Amino acid sequence: MSEVALVTGASRGIGRECALAFARAGFDVAITARTVREGEGRAAPRTRQGEQVIPVPGSLETTVAEIESFGVRALAVPMNLLDLASVRGAGERVLAEWGRVDVLVNNAYAQTVGNMDRVLDIEIDDAQAMAIGNYLHQLALVQVILPSMIKSGNGVVVNLASGSATMDPPAPPGEGGWGLSYAASKASFGRIAGAINSEYRDAGIKAFNLSPGFVITESGKARGGADAIVDAGFAATPASVPAAAAVWLATDPDADRYLGRVVDGPKLMATLEETV
Repeated sequence: MSEVALVTGASRGIGRECALAFARAGFDVAITARTVREGEGRAAPRTRQGEQVIPVPGSLETTVAEIESFGVRALAVPMNLLDLASVRGAGERVLAEWGRVDVLVNNAYAQTVGNMDRVLDIEIDDAQAMAIGNYLHQLALVQVILPSMIKSGNGVVVNLASGSATMDPPAPPGEGGWGLSYAASKASFGRIAGAINSEYRDAGIKAFNLSPGFVITESGKARGGADAIVDAGFAATPASVPAAAAVWLATDPDADRYLGRVVDGPKLMATLEETV
């Protein structure tokens, strides 16, 4: 039986590329997202200045077809990261249908309305929603999947980190910087991997924080503002780069040397290419 990867937020962007990369590597791939069919995708507006939700391409059904083209199994599981029952149910369904998860890629993230609001404009409810989606419900999914990994004696968790969690913004939101609420929620998310390693490494579990670099996803393009970040000096990275890094971290024994630190995906892949 093939190994199983569960990739969250895989209807588009980095999640989709991760799902395809694991399929290409021979994994059966379960994927989650809110968007089931093409045409249903919506992104939250960047601020609360009267903007409407923004249509975005991508869907579970499209990614499933792409995964299956590699000759492996695909399982689409609708999941709303802001709904605790949905998050837990998604993990439970994958385990019920396939019996295992060897690699968990926590890529899904919550960028709710107001994610680029400035400090004095932040609505506490908006900030709370991002903390729930980007930390607490990520933890909830780990709590569903981790016991099965411990029982099997091995498993890998790859958490897609964010540079916004560790760096001060170079400019205000919308002018080359990013919003506080999202950055703070991702900072909390960034502590999960270290806790897993300290508590369950002896049980055969490994967890990595993978920084994808500055990737302009479909949602990022639709929301706008990406050009200002590029102008601030952040080079854009194709989504396929962090996807390849995720597969390497999950499958190569040499990846152990990256435990305990944030892995820069673009730098990692450049280093590996130099050694080939």
